[in-house]
Amino acid sequence: MSKLLHTSQITSTVQTHRSSFSAILHLSKTHAPCLPLHNHLHLSPLLSPLHSKSVSLLDTTSSLPRNHLSFTHCLNFIAPVTHHRSLSIRAFDDSVSATETQKPEKEQETKEQESHAKKGGDYPSGEFEFEEFGVWKKFGVKLKMLVAFPWERVRKGSVLTMKLRGQISDQLKSRFSSGLSLPQICENFVKAAYDPRISGIYLHIDSLNCGWGKVQEIRRHILNFKKSGKFIVGYVPTCREKEYYLACACEELYAPPSAYFSLYGLTVQGSFFRGVLEKVGIEPQVERIGKYKSAGDQLTRKSMSEENCEMLTTILDNIYGSWIDEVSSTKGKKKEDIEKFINEGVFQVEQLKKEGFITDIRYDDEVITMLKEKLGMKTDKNLPLVDYRRYSRASKWTLGLSGGKDLIAVIRASGAITRVKSPTSLPSSSGIIAEQIIEKIRVVRESKKFKAAIIRIDSPGGDALASDLMWREIRLLAASKPVIASMVDVAASGGYYMAMGTPTIVAESLTLTGSIGVVSGKLNLENLYEKIGFNKEIISRGKYAELLAAEQRPFRPDEAELFAKMANNAYKMFRDKAAFSRSMPVDEMEEVAQGRVWTGNDAASRGLVDAIGGFSRAVAIAKEKANIPQTNKVTLVELSRPSTSLPEILSGIGGSLVGVDAALKEMLRELTFSEGVQARMDGIFYERLEGASFANPILTMIRDYLSSL
Repeated sequence: MSKLLHTSQITSTVQTHRSSFSAILHLSKTHAPCLPLHNHLHLSPLLSPLHSKSVSLLDTTSSLPRNHLSFTHCLNFIAPVTHHRSLSIRAFDDSVSATETQKPEKEQETKEQESHAKKGGDYPSGEFEFEEFGVWKKFGVKLKMLVAFPWERVRKGSVLTMKLRGQISDQLKSRFSSGLSLPQICENFVKAAYDPRISGIYLHIDSLNCGWGKVQEIRRHILNFKKSGKFIVGYVPTCREKEYYLACACEELYAPPSAYFSLYGLTVQGSFFRGVLEKVGIEPQVERIGKYKSAGDQLTRKSMSEENCEMLTTILDNIYGSWIDEVSSTKGKKKEDIEKFINEGVFQVEQLKKEGFITDIRYDDEVITMLKEKLGMKTDKNLPLVDYRRYSRASKWTLGLSGGKDLIAVIRASGAITRVKSPTSLPSSSGIIAEQIIEKIRVVRESKKFKAAIIRIDSPGGDALASDLMWREIRLLAASKPVIASMVDVAASGGYYMAMGTPTIVAESLTLTGSIGVVSGKLNLENLYEKIGFNKEIISRGKYAELLAAEQRPFRPDEAELFAKMANNAYKMFRDKAAFSRSMPVDEMEEVAQGRVWTGNDAASRGLVDAIGGFSRAVAIAKEKANIPQTNKVTLVELSRPSTSLPEILSGIGGSLVGVDAALKEMLRELTFSEGVQARMDGIFYERLEGASFANPILTMIRDYLSSL
């Protein structure tokens, strides 16, 4: 499936690509407990005691595993401010005796109630304040630089260059890994602000492929860096709304005369499969729980529902409004002037300069010459540049920025959720492996050296069983020490399942959350089988034995009734558990559920998120919860360190045969085992149909044929 959204779009789209169309007929086996639907569409991360096979419309761009049992981002942002339920952590768990954890659980409930009752403005902001080093500290830093390792040494008067382009991960990267790392980008901004060897930053901003949450975090660090008094110059060869959102925060902004600017506004789209399915003889039988749950609409409708239109319009207005507010504030213009400029459809770079949207029109070499002049260098001399990757190796200790004695653990969870690691995946493969996350959580819980923990979540969800197991471990951790959830681009379905295990949730204002709902169903292939001359007969024992096996006919009335009850039961289980986790009455939670997607700001105004902010605010709140003075430094211990094994070193060499082979295999895997039709919003999946099965040989042949076209 081609990319549905570039920087200037917010897209909720299900596009018909021949490989994704073949995925409509693609079957897969699910191994986690869920709604047991053989050859069915299942869109809930809820648990069920049955195991089954599932049919799914598959996503050709996703990297979610085939045995993922959640088809949606059933995000449960249910954080009330004043009402609390007196429930134990054991309300949904019978794995251990109730007396074993009764005391810490009651203490945790008290902490959660205090946390949920607290308004976002009452939490510490974590705002960056630049403090000049004293004479002795400056002297100490110089001594440390003299004994620094060779790879940490930087020439005095250097300019830090960072190229922000493509995907940006929230995971740490080793020096052998390709791609950009958000925590390392942010750390470089902080180090450069204090590093006496760095004169300023030259920031290249190109086409970005990340969500608005990461963009907000980077923009915040650009503004923080400017407090140091050093210059930061931006350069944009291609620029849409997201790139300009970052670039306009720079002190100066340049573009070449041939730059591609397209500041035309944002869009949201919806595409529907019903007409396509009718033509090929497929009848979707869908049970949708939640009036805003649009994934079922994409299969059963030919146009957008009023509820879906309302939801997407609200999200679009929030993002567009935030963009207008930030740009107008940064450029010192009225909001009306910014909107007027966008509606004029300006693309000429000369007009952008005239209107004050860029500083000047210059090529890259001309900007470098200008930087030489700014530093008082001769134009025939080389400008001392240090790139992002090399500067990432400079330690904070060398710059006098090492933390204090109090330790806070940081566990990063990014990507699709699976319970166990695939035997064929590389060590550098992205995704949340529940086994590994649980191991890290237990290390933090059992260690007395950690005063608090931060769970950093950037996930569209995944395996429901894996999410529930992590939720349980996070709850146990929160019973022993403060735990803060910090969301990035998206925390949906299983991603929010993890977050709701913590007493306090911090999200960016444009983080995508919500979608608490269930869409279940199956594909009735009776007409398709008739067209292609295929027949299937089943011999069964038991009234409902064929419920999970008979895709060659529609549901009988009694089967349809049972199917609807199962879906409703799954929804109630998920909703009630979410309400319990956020100390919210079920009826209040129901008002913000119904499958609706929210931005962080809307979630906070409804008590679904505790505070708006980035990672620094999560750290500040963790310090407060752990009774650490805000003026005290803390040491952040990253438990999700990157691997430096030989397979990762080889896989990180993009130009090698190994790198090419890995890329080809990944592409083929996505084409063949793609996880579903998606409603994709600006790079974030917030509705997903997932699962796969190869049980049906006819559908497998059709899939393989269409994939080969």
